[in-house]
Amino acid sequence: MDMTTTVLGFKISMPIMIAPTAMQKMAHPDGEYATARAASAARTIMTLSSWATSSVEEVASTGPGIRFFQLYVHKDRNVVAQLVRRAERAGFKAIALTVDTPRLGRREADIKNRFTLPPFLTLKNFEGLDLGKMDKTDDSGLASYVADQIDRTLSWKDIKWLQTITSLPILVKGVLTAEDARLSIESGAAGIIVSNHGARQLDYVPATIMALEEVVKAAEGRVPVFLDGGVRRGTDVFKALALGASGIFIGRPVVFSLAAEGEAGVRKVLQMLRDEFELTMALSGCRSLKEITRNHIVADWDQPRVVPRL
Repeated sequence: MDMTTTVLGFKISMPIMIAPTAMQKMAHPDGEYATARAASAARTIMTLSSWATSSVEEVASTGPGIRFFQLYVHKDRNVVAQLVRRAERAGFKAIALTVDTPRLGRREADIKNRFTLPPFLTLKNFEGLDLGKMDKTDDSGLASYVADQIDRTLSWKDIKWLQTITSLPILVKGVLTAEDARLSIESGAAGIIVSNHGARQLDYVPATIMALEEVVKAAEGRVPVFLDGGVRRGTDVFKALALGASGIFIGRPVVFSLAAEGEAGVRKVLQMLRDEFELTMALSGCRSLKEITRNHIVADWDQPRVVPRL
């Protein structure tokens, strides 16, 4: 059984990678340090959030590993340029540009709880730029922070601008349609991440697995397409690959396991998904990733199912 694959030229042990999730030290004191070490041990990719509670330099200090950096475009482009250059110097291998958050969705739990970072934590990547603090408000401190800092005018030309300040490949994260897939490629994206931001941005947005095949068809093999969100079992990984994904990213399972057991928890969730995925491949008669095809699933969108074809 061979589950190895290559992402942007980097060989990893399995097509299961870690998505960017913010403020991980709220889940566990080791936060992004633990996640980085677990990803390296599993020989897979970790994506660090712009809004991490550990900086790019701190994550790099945990040792070798293949890491991507997730980017929000701030109103102050000097801040963006500094972030990208710091990530590049710290050895990060790609930029995952989030394009589905020109405004923050209505996160009612955050509003109810008047969410803000605990006083002992900051957004470490912005600490020296006086942007690391999140003030308390009458609703959501995060929503106020995003409204003040994130550029609502983000457009396709910004991908081209990013290419003038970095040689790192740029993945466009937050694509759900064929039209945006084509525009991503025309704008110079090195890859596409199908994501609905954990379904927290817009009510009734389609599940990532429903949007995936349309995006894959539009990409026509010109760039790899990845799926981020909704993966809870190894069978979910298999379904995504059968529909044309080159790999998947997990977010919530990492945060849940980090909260439960720190680094050991993240290692465990990666191993569980790996084992489940390997078993699904075996029972579907697939010895390598290239043998997983559209014929292995029935997708009626009420309940996509794996169909063993031995």
